[in-house]
Amino acid sequence: MHLAFRLPSIRKAALAAALVLVAAACGDAGDGASPATTDPVATAAAGPDAAGVLPDGPSALRDRTSDAFPDPLVPVAEIISGGPPPDGIPPVDEPEFVDIATADGYLEADEPVVALEIEGDARAYPVQVLIWHEIVNDTVGGVPVSVTYCPLCNSAATYVRRVRGVETTFGTSGRLYASALVMYDRATESLWTHFDGRAVVGVLTGEHLDSLASPLLAWSDFKEAYPDGRVLDRDKTGFGRRYGANPYVGYDDPETQPFLFVGDADARAAAKQRVVGVTVGEVGHAYALEAVSGGAARATHDTVGEQPIVIFWKAGQSTALEDRSVAGGRDVGSVGVFVPQAEGEALTFSAEDGEFVDAETGSRWNVAGVAVDGPLAGTALEQIPHLDTFWFAWATYRPGTELITDA
Repeated sequence: MHLAFRLPSIRKAALAAALVLVAAACGDAGDGASPATTDPVATAAAGPDAAGVLPDGPSALRDRTSDAFPDPLVPVAEIISGGPPPDGIPPVDEPEFVDIATADGYLEADEPVVALEIEGDARAYPVQVLIWHEIVNDTVGGVPVSVTYCPLCNSAATYVRRVRGVETTFGTSGRLYASALVMYDRATESLWTHFDGRAVVGVLTGEHLDSLASPLLAWSDFKEAYPDGRVLDRDKTGFGRRYGANPYVGYDDPETQPFLFVGDADARAAAKQRVVGVTVGEVGHAYALEAVSGGAARATHDTVGEQPIVIFWKAGQSTALEDRSVAGGRDVGSVGVFVPQAEGEALTFSAEDGEFVDAETGSRWNVAGVAVDGPLAGTALEQIPHLDTFWFAWATYRPGTELITDA
C-alpha cells in the first residue's frame, strides 16, 4: 500500500506517522435497505411535525459513556479515533452548484459521482469533493438531506436529515466504528453510523434516518441520464482542498486490510472484496462485483426476501481509491438496483450494447433505470437503495448476510 502523497496539515498534526494514509478523509449510502413502508420523500416533503421535540442531554461527542444515555447499540470501546477532531474533516454546509457544461471542465467521463434525484431535481456530488468532506448537507426537491461518503468502506449513502420531525444537519465526529465514518447530529450530538443511518450512542440512540437511493455513477452516465442536472461546485465549498487527487492511494486493493478495523472480518471473502449490498426488510444479500458484472453491461435478476430485484451494471466508472487521481483507477463500473416493474407489469431485463432491454416491451433503459427508447420511454423504475462497498463493512453491519459469488 502506498502512503498518501500529501495531507492537509490538520490531519498531519492529529495522526502519528503510521496512521497517515487513511485518516486523511474519514473520521465513505443507508444500509442498502429497501424503500420504507412509508415514502421517505413524501414524508420529508410534508414538512416537520410541529410536535417534534428532541430530548436534552449530554453530548456523545464529549462523553460516550454517560448514564443519561440509553444502552449503546455498538460497543463504545470500538468507536475509536480516526485522527481528526469533530468536523476536522469539514462537511459542506452551504453547497452551491454548477451546470453540466461547467462541471465538464473538471470531471472526467469515467469519474464517480453520487447521483441523487428527488421530484425532478437531479444533483451530482463528485467523489473528488466528497472524499475530502464526507458529508454534504443539502436540500433537494424540497427534501432536507445529508449526502455521505466514507472512503474507508467505499460507500455512499444519503439520508433525510430529520429526526422525530425535527430538521438537523450532520457533521463528522472524527471517530470510526468498524473502519467506517461515524457522524453526529448537530441538534443533540448523538453519534450515528454512516453505513445504516442509525443513532448508536447518545440521547437519540435507536433512532433511524430514512434512506434515499443515491448510486455511484460515472460522470458520463449521470449527464446522459440527467442533462439538466446540477453538480456540486468544487470551487465554492468554503475550503481549499486538492480536489481530483486521491489521498488513499492503493487503498482499493483486496490484498490489503481495512484501516483501524477492530475484530475479525467475515472470512467468506477478502475484507476488501467489492460487493453490491441490498437489504429488503430484514433480509440482506451481498453480491460480489464479479457476480453481477461483465462485458459492456449486465442485468442480474434475483429475489431478496420476497422482493424481486434487478441489478444493472454498466462498465465505465473508475474506482476513486486506487490511483493518485480519483479518475485514474481501474474500471469497476456503475450499479443501479431496481424493482423490475413498470405500469403494473413485471419486466425481464437483458443487456445489449451498453443498455438494458426489457423482453416484454422492447424498451431500452439506462443504468439510472430510465427508459430512453420504446413504448415505455420516459418511465423510471423504482430505485432500491443499495451500497457499493467493501465486504468487511457490509458483513459487519449485516452479519450472516447471504454472499452471492456466482452469476
